[in-house]
Amino acid sequence: MLVQASQGHSGSAHVIVLGNEKGGSGKSTTALHIAVALMKAGQRVASIDLDCRQQSFTRYINNRQEWARRTGIDLEIPGHHCIKYGETMQIAENENAEFQQFIEVVSAIERANDFIVIDTPGSDSYLMRLAHSMADTLVTPINDSFLDFDVLGTVDPATYAVTGESHYAAMVRDVRRNRRQLDGATTDWIVVRNRLSMLGSRNKQLVADGLKQLSLRLGFRAIDGFAERMVYREFFPRGLTALDQIDEATLGTRPSMGHVTAREEVTSLLRQLKLPLDERGRRRAANRAEWFSQVDKPLEFHDIIGS
Repeated sequence: MLVQASQGHSGSAHVIVLGNEKGGSGKSTTALHIAVALMKAGQRVASIDLDCRQQSFTRYINNRQEWARRTGIDLEIPGHHCIKYGETMQIAENENAEFQQFIEVVSAIERANDFIVIDTPGSDSYLMRLAHSMADTLVTPINDSFLDFDVLGTVDPATYAVTGESHYAAMVRDVRRNRRQLDGATTDWIVVRNRLSMLGSRNKQLVADGLKQLSLRLGFRAIDGFAERMVYREFFPRGLTALDQIDEATLGTRPSMGHVTAREEVTSLLRQLKLPLDERGRRRAANRAEWFSQVDKPLEFHDIIGS
């Protein structure tokens, strides 16, 4: 399905959109981990931040650039673009200016890259809907609670059975349908459960059951994402990911089992996304691996995503 979707606009990059109308769900953290993982797999990656006000994704990448400069460590950094809000008093003029910026950026990068990773704002907006309509892969992170589940659907307060779809879910259903009618391409929608408790609980099971019911109605895949770990919060100021070298020089602190476990769960998440890897990218990663072995440098694992 994913390979067919990417071939729907032959020669163009595969577009991965991180979307959710609620903030604090881990969109920016997930977006950078995906981008870095793809680059470690030899893919050419560009990124776009549409959350022009908060700019968490942009700051995360800027932090990564600064940490690489300060430590002298070669960290993978995507070619990044941040769309600016229109600043006139007219909504139509602002939307037109934002649209022009977005289209110009996409046009400039789509054929020079294998993947484009787009982070969207946690609110309904013109640009957010436009990005969703372009997605080949849509990733919707949610925190593992019914407060975040409400972004997708509603439940009966007594039985917790799903009773309806939310505004965001209906929007995604509509743009997926329109995309399919327009060019025959299919958007693979994946809901990622973040901040998972490492202990079993009734709430955890109820949320899982609700997502299973909704997935049958809406056609998404629900997978486990990042557990509630302190290391993810510590990564942001230095722009690091769980996929970077686990040593004191890179991390700026002594590595712990939390870093190792985080890497394992991120690797598992990325495999489940089933992104279509370009064979040329695999060769680039293999060539880089050979070069690293010759110069006696530690090799970053490069094939962490199953195609």
